[in-house]
Amino acid sequence: MYNFAIIGGGIVGLSTGMALGQKYPNASIVVLEKEDCVAFHQTGRNSGVIHSGIYYKPGSFKAKFTSVGNQSMVDFCRTYDIPHEVCGKVIVATKEKELLLLENIYQLGLEKKLKVKKISSQEVKEIEPYVNCLAGVYVPTSGIVDYKKVSQKYSQLIQKQGGEICLNTEVKRIIKTSDSQILETNQGTIKTNFVINCSGLYSDRVAKLAKVDSQVKIVPFRGEYYELIPEKRYLVKNLVYPVPNPEFPFLGVHFTRMIDGSVHAGPNAVLSLKREGYKKTDFNLKDCAEVMTYPGFWKLAAKHADEGIKEMIRSFSKAAFVHSLQQIIPEVTVSDVIASKSGVRAQALKPDGGLVNDFLIIQDKQALHVCNAPSPAATASLEIGKAIVARIP
Repeated sequence: MYNFAIIGGGIVGLSTGMALGQKYPNASIVVLEKEDCVAFHQTGRNSGVIHSGIYYKPGSFKAKFTSVGNQSMVDFCRTYDIPHEVCGKVIVATKEKELLLLENIYQLGLEKKLKVKKISSQEVKEIEPYVNCLAGVYVPTSGIVDYKKVSQKYSQLIQKQGGEICLNTEVKRIIKTSDSQILETNQGTIKTNFVINCSGLYSDRVAKLAKVDSQVKIVPFRGEYYELIPEKRYLVKNLVYPVPNPEFPFLGVHFTRMIDGSVHAGPNAVLSLKREGYKKTDFNLKDCAEVMTYPGFWKLAAKHADEGIKEMIRSFSKAAFVHSLQQIIPEVTVSDVIASKSGVRAQALKPDGGLVNDFLIIQDKQALHVCNAPSPAATASLEIGKAIVARIP
């Protein structure tokens, strides 16, 4: 019998396990992960950026947790000697119509008391010599790290606190009793007082196993990346982002120097026909049918039809993808990039077609369900873990 069982060994589940052990040092804690290692899916396939929190709506969980989480993540990496770098990033406007949007981002940064600076196109070139733009905003607190290594350290600390990590363990059924919950897994039965659902791409389904209606559907969006060949890595020094398109709910393709020195370009955002569909050919009938029969998806698709078509074209045409990169760095050519690994974003979608734009935590008797924790959840993971633990009655 465990005091707490966490379903999901991604960075949010692990940060929650760590925070539980810190607050309840005598509690028995287990993390259940269906893969053979932690941080296998979203955490291990993200861009590795330590976000500043500049984009997020003031007062939202994303804004609050990310601005604090930026510093706590850097402090954590320093404490445990995890390779990282606070390298800063530039957000650039490449068209006249983007200048007002860039100003809005700058004002948003000031409102949140972030260290932000408006810079001219020439000043951008002093930071990123190959970027072509009209103006930029410099955000010095952005950084880079390998979140898989961060997660591995979280995992070690949980075990040091006395917690358990059970790999290759998939929850198939949840049975509630008057004073406990029984989790039936492929490795046997686990009994616990309290369940915390941090299962990412499957968070809505796990909530359903617990007879909880999350009132959202997880719709998987694949983000595809290209990587600059080593000879062309000099084109990008650190992090270069476009001004986000207000008509589209994703950030747009950008350049990211990874902690290993490689430079990734992307991602786009296309519907995945499988919840863990990292390749274009990946398909799962159940996953696909759930999306195609969900009214919210078709409302979202209708609203963003034009941008959605452009994303699909970029997915199947390398030339189109590179053309979008050339808006920022004209010197990039088709021969300069090679396909890199993709990620799948677990995006919660409402029946009316609205995206859940903030972290979503649903409270139930003897359980908490984290039903929306996309980017910047990795940056904010330490703060999300503490906030989840604070909600336990």
